Amino acid sequence: MKNMRKCLLCVPVVLLLVYFTSVWFQTKLLPMDKCSLESAKMLKLDNVADVTLNLQSRDDVQTCTSWRAPIIWEGMFDSHHYDQMHRVKGSSVALTVFAVGSYLEVYLETFLKSSEHYFMLGLPVSYYVFTDTPEKVPNIELGPQRRLKVIKVEKYTRWQDISMMRMKIISDTIESDIRHRCTHVFCFDVDQVFTWRFGPEALGDSVALLHSYYYRLPKKLFTYDRNPKSKAYMETGDFYYHAAVFGGTWKSVKALTDACYKGIMEDKENNVEALWHDESHLNKYFWLHKPSRILSPEYCWDTRIGYRRDIQVFRLIWAPKHYDTLRTS
Repeated sequence: MKNMRKCLLCVPVVLLLVYFTSVWFQTKLLPMDKCSLESAKMLKLDNVADVTLNLQSRDDVQTCTSWRAPIIWEGMFDSHHYDQMHRVKGSSVALTVFAVGSYLEVYLETFLKSSEHYFMLGLPVSYYVFTDTPEKVPNIELGPQRRLKVIKVEKYTRWQDISMMRMKIISDTIESDIRHRCTHVFCFDVDQVFTWRFGPEALGDSVALLHSYYYRLPKKLFTYDRNPKSKAYMETGDFYYHAAVFGGTWKSVKALTDACYKGIMEDKENNVEALWHDESHLNKYFWLHKPSRILSPEYCWDTRIGYRRDIQVFRLIWAPKHYDTLRTS
């Protein structure tokens, strides 16, 4: 009987080991899908520069989607070609970032200073900093053709509400200001640091980002919202996208933020909250409205993941998280 009890006690441990071993093999060893296109000329082109993308240069990763959108990785593109094309085209970029409560003091200065070194160099950039304490925004020395605008926003009691309400605030700012100044918009979380080129190769009509923790996981492990009562509900999808970075033309970003805000408010009326809040609604939107361009996890990497051979550069990295204190302050 004692031996039987010991065996029964071991069963949960064995099951856990089997599960985590299975996940490890699936994330570490299984390759990504391969791009089926022979040439970049077969892509649904975001711009003329995309015909120069080398889809076969990275045989270790997926370089295009089933709907013929490129997935941008190091080694696929000529950076000088994209820089020149967007300068001639007159592209300009609005960068939106929210720094509410303690997030401003902990992250904003480092975020902005690193952006000045690496984000869209050579193009006009307008920063839009949304904060509840405008007087605390640091004075950052900006380069030529770069400006910063501070917009006061309400500080909500719950961080989840701050996260979800940013969709409406971004949409309203696009309508009132950004669309008159910029061709493109990129929206970022503030708790990140630019560490390498984040250039015009990332610009497109509708831009999504592969989540660094999910890009090699099987779809059954994606954390989509599984509640049928939520407007963010998904049974399946293409990829799992990270809401820490998204962008596109101002028209496309406005359409995305409007749709996400509508879903969030309908959920609120029904006393429902999506699993990962605005990120869940963003994933639903990109499932219904396929992005024209996808950024690889190089464009937002968490170094705690450890070494991955397919990640050749870190363009933007997660800053240390302090959720236990920051989300309660």
